[in-house]
Amino acid sequence: MELKNTEYEVDSQGVAIIWLNRPHRMNAWTGRLHTEYRHLLERANSDTAVRAIVVTGRGRGFCVGGDSQALSGHADRGGYDPGISADIAKPGFGTDEHFDASFAYHFGLDKPVIAAMNGPAAGVGLALACFADLRFAVPGVKFTTAHGKLNLPAEYGLSWMLPKIVGLGRANDLLLTSRVFTSDEALTLGFVNQIFAPAELVARTVAYAHQLIVSVSPNSLRQTRWQIYKDLHRDVASAVIESERLIEDMAKEEDFKEGIAALVEKRPPDWPSVK
Repeated sequence: MELKNTEYEVDSQGVAIIWLNRPHRMNAWTGRLHTEYRHLLERANSDTAVRAIVVTGRGRGFCVGGDSQALSGHADRGGYDPGISADIAKPGFGTDEHFDASFAYHFGLDKPVIAAMNGPAAGVGLALACFADLRFAVPGVKFTTAHGKLNLPAEYGLSWMLPKIVGLGRANDLLLTSRVFTSDEALTLGFVNQIFAPAELVARTVAYAHQLIVSVSPNSLRQTRWQIYKDLHRDVASAVIESERLIEDMAKEEDFKEGIAALVEKRPPDWPSVK
């Protein structure tokens, strides 16, 4: 696929960076951007050399929501058109039926996704960040759910995700008012994991990803992510039983032997599955 609204790179240690690249529009969301984003997620997820994914934006914005020009067109036509085709890539689909939907597909990926929020995020841009496993941001930028001021519902699972991330009362404040909150407040709410200076954001996020994939085995990352998101829709007994099954299976893997050896020998692990 020709990339018009995104950029993609993979570093020598296996971290893929997906850049939202519509800086003249603050990376406002369009059908084309969504199509390219899903294509790149599928590309990264299927590449055995990639072990973690970072998503960030070019220019001053992370993603300020639906493109206003496109939204005006929807209003003129009297209806909403997402602007994507039926054959759009389906990264993460097939892991669990509960994940087979827009943005929920993140949960079915094999690899962790970290959002490096370099600027404002609104509406669908905020939803995109919600579906990342971790969120890092620069100080003093504005976030908003936005939908209430456009006569729209909470977009793309925000009504499900925000209460899980920040708690029901705080989520209700953000969802019912569509008010603006800053990345600094987002840190106190637990929405953002860490704040980094603008010049350091991407480098610090990538460094975090490097440390994650060096210290944790690939299958542990994969299975733990799936446990976290599957456990959101199952009971505690099922979660315990599934963890016991996974312990039995994963203890037979070479990475388990290496993890134990590294612990005993007090050295960094050298995961066999990566070789």
